Amino acid sequence: MRVVEAKSFGGPEVLEVTRVADPVAGPGEVVIDVAAADVMFLDVILRGGLGVDFFPVAPPYVPGGAVAGVVSAVGSGVDASWIGRRVATATAASAVGGGKPVGGYAERALAKAEALAVIPEGVDFTQAAALVHDGRTAFTVAEAAGIGPGSRVLVTAAGGGVGTILVQRAKAAGATVVAAARGRVKLQLAQRLGADAVVDYTEPDWTDRVRSALGGAGVDIVFDGAGGDLGRRALATMADGSRIIGFGNAAGGFAEFDDQAAAARNITIVSLMDLTNSDIDWEPALGRALAEVAAGRLEVVVGQTFPLERASEAHLAIESRTAVGRTLLTV
Repeated sequence: MRVVEAKSFGGPEVLEVTRVADPVAGPGEVVIDVAAADVMFLDVILRGGLGVDFFPVAPPYVPGGAVAGVVSAVGSGVDASWIGRRVATATAASAVGGGKPVGGYAERALAKAEALAVIPEGVDFTQAAALVHDGRTAFTVAEAAGIGPGSRVLVTAAGGGVGTILVQRAKAAGATVVAAARGRVKLQLAQRLGADAVVDYTEPDWTDRVRSALGGAGVDIVFDGAGGDLGRRALATMADGSRIIGFGNAAGGFAEFDDQAAAARNITIVSLMDLTNSDIDWEPALGRALAEVAAGRLEVVVGQTFPLERASEAHLAIESRTAVGRTLLTV
């Protein structure tokens, strides 16, 4: 079968199509004929040789931690009725808060039977693949935040895969939503998805503009998918007694906050590590996200797709910050 391997650490050009033996399902596993594979910002970071202390990959390896497709074989202990079913899932090596996001950029991939989510009628493979990470993350953090009618919500990286879902979830919960992103295209997308106001955080006074959009009031909940300095600066938009959930690092590492200053204002800071180390059950969130798409209540923004052999272009789109929504490979 064809796979994409990172032959070494480096730029997008280290990704090459090669042929390897088909995978064989072990106990509790299935083989999936892949139709679409997720391409994450984490994939780009690891390919460049960063983050390997947390996700110990070593070239040559096949990137990709999530796929959608059809089950073609099952291992021992797995019900044979899975064969032929359309599913979305993390790869066998990937897991929330651990594992390695590998094995997905391939014509066939291994997955754990317990992680499979059936794709409902009316949902296609690209939508389903996009939701494996983004839907699960967005639904989980939105529920953890306790959004309610009248909540004032700021979503950073609002033009990304998780951000586009969070804008919709917050709006559906009755919140006033301010979306922060980079550039006109992403801001227009956030508005179309329901954001009440949009702010370009490349502007130096963007935090003031967030408060201005809310009539001078501070934000109750921040969903920070940007991280870095952008995430840190989001603190200036927040009301006393508010909370920020940091789950992304697209702007260069997770945001580092002044804990003392936050405590003085009774601001609660929840990190991705806090969430993954909690007793939250992440798995059911994917099924809920798929159901919302099937019911027509959630739009999945797949901004760009590339065939397997153009994986390097997919990485370049993410690295150059031109990608909108979710980026996928199709097989």
